[in-house]
Amino acid sequence: MVLLRRVIGDALRARRQGQHRTLREVSTAANVSLGYLSEIERGQKEASSELLAAICDALGARLSELLGEVSSTLSLAEGMEGVLVPVDAGSVKSQSAKPVSPKSDVAVAVRRESPLKATLHAARKPQRDVVYAA
Repeated sequence: MVLLRRVIGDALRARRQGQHRTLREVSTAANVSLGYLSEIERGQKEASSELLAAICDALGARLSELLGEVSSTLSLAEGMEGVLVPVDAGSVKSQSAKPVSPKSDVAVAVRRESPLKATLHAARKPQRDVVYAA
C-alpha cells in the first residue's frame, strides 16, 4: 500500500534537494517549523493544502506541478506491491533475491518493513565478458 503523505513527502524532498537547499532554508521561507517540515518530507505528517502551497511557493514550484507529479507516481505504484528501488546486485542477493525468469538478467527481492510498507528491490545481474574469436 502506498501512502499519499509518503509520496508527497518524497516529492517535496526531491525538489528541495535538487535545489541544494537545506530544510532550514525552506522551512524559513515557507514559515513552517523545521521539525514539522522534516516530518512532512518523511511522510509522518499530513500537510494541509495551505501548508503544501506555502512549501511549494518556498521551493519556487506550483502546487499543481507537485500534485501532478504525485498523481503520476501513485498511478504507477497502484499496480505494484511495493516501491521499486534500484540497488546493486550484491545487496539483492543477500536478501534472497530470485530471478524473474530462468533466462532473465534481473533479480528481485521483497522486503516487508511494516504491514503497510513493502519495498521491491530489483537489480541486474553483472554482465559477463563476451569474447569473440577472430
